[in-house]
Amino acid sequence: VLVTLNVSVTFNKRVCLSCCRMGRLVRRCLAVLLVWGLVMLAVLQLREGRVDPHVGGDPRSRLLLAKQVMSTPHTDASSGAAQSSTTTSATLESLLGAEPFVDRNGSNRTQAEAEAEIARTLPRVPVDFWLKNKNKPMFYKNESCAKMPSIFELEFNNVYWQTMHTTNGTFQLYGAYYDVRRFSRIGPAVRILGMINRIEPTVKTYCQFWFDGQKEPVLVKTMEYKYIWYKKWGNYKQGIYQPYLIACQIPKSHHAKVPVSVSMVERPCDTATNHLRVLYDRPATKKGFAVCVKGLDFLHEDLSVRLVEWIELLGILGAEKVFFYELQVHPNISKVLRHYESLGRASVTPLTLPGGQPNIPGFQHMYLVKKVNHKRQNELIPYNDCLYKNLYTYEYIALLDIDEVIMPLQAHGWRDLMDAVLPKALAVKNETRASYNVRNVYFLDDLIHAHGWYKDIPKYMHMLQHVYRSKNFTKPNQYVKCFHNPERALTLHNHFPLSCLGSGCTSYPVDTTDAQLQHYRADCVRTLKKTCVEYRQNSVADTTIWKYKDQLIARTTDTLRTLGFFGPVPPAAPAAPAAPAAPAAPVSSNEIS
Repeated sequence: VLVTLNVSVTFNKRVCLSCCRMGRLVRRCLAVLLVWGLVMLAVLQLREGRVDPHVGGDPRSRLLLAKQVMSTPHTDASSGAAQSSTTTSATLESLLGAEPFVDRNGSNRTQAEAEAEIARTLPRVPVDFWLKNKNKPMFYKNESCAKMPSIFELEFNNVYWQTMHTTNGTFQLYGAYYDVRRFSRIGPAVRILGMINRIEPTVKTYCQFWFDGQKEPVLVKTMEYKYIWYKKWGNYKQGIYQPYLIACQIPKSHHAKVPVSVSMVERPCDTATNHLRVLYDRPATKKGFAVCVKGLDFLHEDLSVRLVEWIELLGILGAEKVFFYELQVHPNISKVLRHYESLGRASVTPLTLPGGQPNIPGFQHMYLVKKVNHKRQNELIPYNDCLYKNLYTYEYIALLDIDEVIMPLQAHGWRDLMDAVLPKALAVKNETRASYNVRNVYFLDDLIHAHGWYKDIPKYMHMLQHVYRSKNFTKPNQYVKCFHNPERALTLHNHFPLSCLGSGCTSYPVDTTDAQLQHYRADCVRTLKKTCVEYRQNSVADTTIWKYKDQLIARTTDTLRTLGFFGPVPPAAPAAPAAPAAPAAPVSSNEIS
């Protein structure tokens, strides 16, 4: 009996285990059937929603069509379906025939066009000369001596500078210029403008001159390093980049030729890491007046409207061209600059700071504000580049900020002013001067607030509205600005020449009854904080600028309208275009709102 019971229990256990396994198997089968059913249902559902054969099954096209159909209004179910079908078909046809706007000019550019663009981008590099001679044996005596450098081997620094490393200092070179002025005692020469991180550099260097049609360079020793700074002004330390004008004489055997380019090296046979185009522009006749402006640093400050008024006033006074250097500016300022450049009234040269100095927007501005002496030393590069680019083009060059104007008091313009000044200067000393300086007087921004605004002058005309100035001028030779004589000036500072040709840096002070430097500022310069209180407390009305009022308002307003500063320009009537709005009728100088 016990054996029978054991067999029975064992059998029952096996049956139960088999039943459990069977149940799990059934559940799995049911789950698989359920998933399969759902998949088949989804497939059938997709097959019912057929896609228009024109689309080709592209899911992006279906998305576009779905958006189009959803945006189409429906009146009822049947008409909605028909309208949807029509709209879908029409949209598909328009999409299939559409052609996106893609610039295809780049892929069709010729090699010549690419080379011309490089030459425009690097105007200081003799790209065309190198292209013409790159496959020729260009060296001095043998291939290991003074070989003409490839433009791919040049060492650029911050885009516009080229580098020369020496055993005693690093040179950052900016420009090279041909100088054959009659007062220059060294004869025909090339002057190279740059910065060196040494004070009173002693390293011996050489110039490698390259002439058109000549396979080997002409080697000459560098003659001098002319320091464009006074050590008493500060920053007189090794390691800080200092502004210099470097001179190399052209040998007598080549006095009749103008070199195409020049490289500087430490040893005569070195292959240079710099190669500068020698600039020389000598028109048949000289023009009158040019204005040079230091590197503009107005990243966030929009002075565009004031800039238009300033440029137009300079044009009225007689400035034939304004040369700007651009560090970083507000988009509206850039728009103004490009406008005048397109008219031939301005030249805009991009500029960076050399060496390890910052060129990141914003940070560069902070650097220039905090490091004042660094800022002033860097400014001497664009000032002197502007002088040397225009040595033979203009009779006079003025270095002005965009808040300064040399204002004739008796004469109408700068030409009449100089016609009156020159006889007075010659009567004192019978020689032409290196410069003619004009004394500074402040037209401070807040002096007008006690008097209100002038009714007949738009409020955006800053200089015309601000006609109250300090009664007293700044001291003679202090904060002056000059008309520089390019025939005599060798190096320029912001306010006066630092070194000159001929009989030295003679500067004639223009009488304050003939002209004044009208300086439009919110406050005096930092060094005049104490005396500025006196300037504010003693002010007088000076409406000299109003003799140009109507012309200046019309010119400025027309330019602002053209550039869209008053909003969209309405289309003119086809028969008779609408004339510009006439400026407000003049009122007397006493009529103030």
